[in-house]
Formats: sequence, structure tokens, C-alpha cells
Amino acid sequence: MILIITLNPLLERRFTYEQIKSGSVNRNAETRISAGGKGINVSRQLKKFGLKSYNYLFSGGTNGKIHRDALKNEALDFTFVSTKSETRHAAVVISEKDKITSSFFSEDPIILQTEVDEFKLKLDKMIQNCEIVIFSGSSPSIETDSIIPYGIELANKYDKVSICDTYGNHLQSCIDAGPTMIHNNLSEINKSFNFNMEGEKSIIEFLNHLYHKNIKRVYLTNGSNNFYASNFDYIYKIKPLAIQEYDATGSGDSFVAGIVNGWINSDLFEDSLKFATATAALNAATFDVSNVNIEDVIKIKDKVEVLPVGKKTKTIDDSPREI
Repeated sequence: MILIITLNPLLERRFTYEQIKSGSVNRNAETRISAGGKGINVSRQLKKFGLKSYNYLFSGGTNGKIHRDALKNEALDFTFVSTKSETRHAAVVISEKDKITSSFFSEDPIILQTEVDEFKLKLDKMIQNCEIVIFSGSSPSIETDSIIPYGIELANKYDKVSICDTYGNHLQSCIDAGPTMIHNNLSEINKSFNFNMEGEKSIIEFLNHLYHKNIKRVYLTNGSNNFYASNFDYIYKIKPLAIQEYDATGSGDSFVAGIVNGWINSDLFEDSLKFATATAALNAATFDVSNVNIEDVIKIKDKVEVLPVGKKTKTIDDSPREI
């Protein structure tokens, strides 16, 4: 089972216009309510790849109920811990002709310590019964900052694969807990740690630092720019595909889904990188979120360039089952 943890889910109300008139009243939008949140996006994309996942999240108030109904409509399996605070929500406004997406978010919910304790209690049992656990998205409050490090420690205790894709004040604690894999974009790392990583040298130093923390694989993406990844102490530079970008929302989550797809299928590391990178690019080429067809990924994935930096790995070392 693929278990996905989303601490800060999002109810999206999406308004799509042919073109928005600034400073005017805009009417007759195509409207859609969608279940959002980084982990939910990963789950949606995995489903497109034919992989079933199970979502575990906080959910509260009227927004939470609507969000859960949206999950049911997409046939995304889930369970939740109920919160007194409302699930956060957002208005996503799309201007198709201008190729512009604007998002307006509410405040994060307030999660009580009793709700955190309940979440952790159930998490222990769920991790015991999964193969891979993905911790995805932000932590909404100080109270929830301890959940992901705790979950990573559980995954290590029960010999499960863990993927950490979060950011913010708790990121150092997540790294110290020793997940199997980490995905972040460069701006998240810089903001979380007040870094100024830009050049290849500083990025490689950071990847080596994480390797010495016993983190097996790291993916440090950078939007449409070249980015870096590591498999143990082997480092790669990846050149993404040039695409007409419409909306990059969910591209990082689609990338993570691509990595998970490669792991489940025992793909070589470089092949899984190409697959994940192509998935992220195709996601950014549409206004839809994490809804990329696997057939389209297969058509273009080999156009992605993956270049070793420093020593070259042996093919036998690249199998996911070697970790």
C-alpha cells in the first residue's frame, strides 16, 4: 500500500474565464470544486498511472466535508482526523486567453494538540501496513510540526520506505529523522534554511550533506531550470523539457508520483528521473492539476537529459530494491 500523509489539505474553488477584465466584474465562469493539497495531488497522479494510494489527512468544518465529498467523487481513498478548525480553502482564478492562474488562500487551520495526538496514534498502525509512506505538503501549525519527523521515525522502525516532501520550520527535524528520500524545490530549501544556494558547487555540497545524514535519494528541483538529484553519493544534473507553461501548480507533486511509479516498477534511477521530470513538465503545460496520462509521459520521457556529475554509477547500483 502507498500511504500519503497530507497535514494541510486544501479545498479549491476554481473559476475559469476565457479572459479576465481587470478592474471589472467578471461573470459566467466555468466553476469546479476540487480537492487540493500536495498529497492529494500525488494521489490523483498515481491513480492516472494505475497505482492505488490511501490518503490520511486532517479535515474540519463545512470546507472539510466538501473536500471529502470531492475526494469521493474522484474515487481517492482516505481516512481523516476531524478538527474543530475549518479546512483551509482557496479561490483559483484562471484566464485561459492570457494563460494566467491566480490563487487566493485562506488562513491555515488551527490544529489542537489532542487532534495531533489522535493523528499520531492512527499513523503508527497505518505505517505498519504500508510499503511506502509519503509525507507531502506544509505543516499548518506549530502543533503539527512534530508529525512528519515522528512518522519518518516510525517508517524506519518498521522498515518502510519514506518520502519527505515538505518545507518550513520543521524541515530540519524531518531531515534529522532520516527519510529514505527527500524532494524539495530549491526555493523551498533556501527559504526554510535561509540559504542562498544557486551554483552547482553549493548544491552538490548540500546533496552530499544529506547523503551523510543517511538519506538515500534526494531530488532538488528548480522549476523549469536545470536541477540536481542524488542516488546515494552519485549525483546527477537533469535538463527538463522545454514546454509552453500554463500553470505549474502540482508539478512537484506529479514529479513525486513519477518517482513512486519508478520505485514500484523497479525502474533504474535514471529512468525514473526521466519519467518523473516528463510528468512534471506535462503537468505544467495544462491548467489541470496532476492529471497527466502515462501514455503521454512515455512518449517524451527519453527526451529528458540526465547527466552524471562526478563519478559514474554502475547499473546494478541503480535498482530501487537495492536500497
